[in-house]
Amino acid sequence: MPGFFKKASPNFIRYVVLDSTRVAEHEGIPFRFPRPNPIVQDLTTLEVAAEQPYIHRLTRLGAMAQLEGRSLEFTYAIARVLWDGSVSEWNEGNHLARAAEQAGFDLAAMDAAITADPDRYEQVIAENEKDHAASGHWGVPTFVFENEPFFGQDRIDLLVWRMQGKGLTKR
Repeated sequence: MPGFFKKASPNFIRYVVLDSTRVAEHEGIPFRFPRPNPIVQDLTTLEVAAEQPYIHRLTRLGAMAQLEGRSLEFTYAIARVLWDGSVSEWNEGNHLARAAEQAGFDLAAMDAAITADPDRYEQVIAENEKDHAASGHWGVPTFVFENEPFFGQDRIDLLVWRMQGKGLTKR
C-alpha cells in the first residue's frame, strides 16, 4: 500500500520504533531494524519507491515456503537475519542463502522456481492479502484462528492460549 505511511499519523512510525524495541527488550530478543530496510522508502517524505526489490523477493520466497508447508520455519530463519542486528547488508553475500538452508531450502532453487512461474506466487500473495482483509485487520503480523484475529508479536501468547483452549497440544 504505497500511500500507507502518508495516511498514517506521524506518531505511528515513532510508536512502532518504540514498541518494537520495548517488546524485544522485554522478551530478551536481539533486535535492530533491518539494514537495508526491506521497504525502499524515503523516511523524510515517507514516499515509497515504485521499485521494491527487497520486499518483492522476500514476499515471493515466503509464498514459496508457504506452498511447501514450511512458512514458519522459513520466516523464523529469515527474520533473524533481517531483525536481530547481527547482519548488515542482509541482501548481499550469502546471508539469505544460509538462513534458507537452516529452514531446509535452497535459495538458488527457490529463486529459479519463482522466476520460472511468477504467477503461481503472485496468486498466493493475492490470496493471502484477501484472507488478511477478511480477518478484519490491516496490520502485520496478524494471525487468525477460527476467524479471530490476533495482531502483533505481543499477542502470540494469546493466540496460543486460545488454541490450547480449543484442544491444541504440544508436539
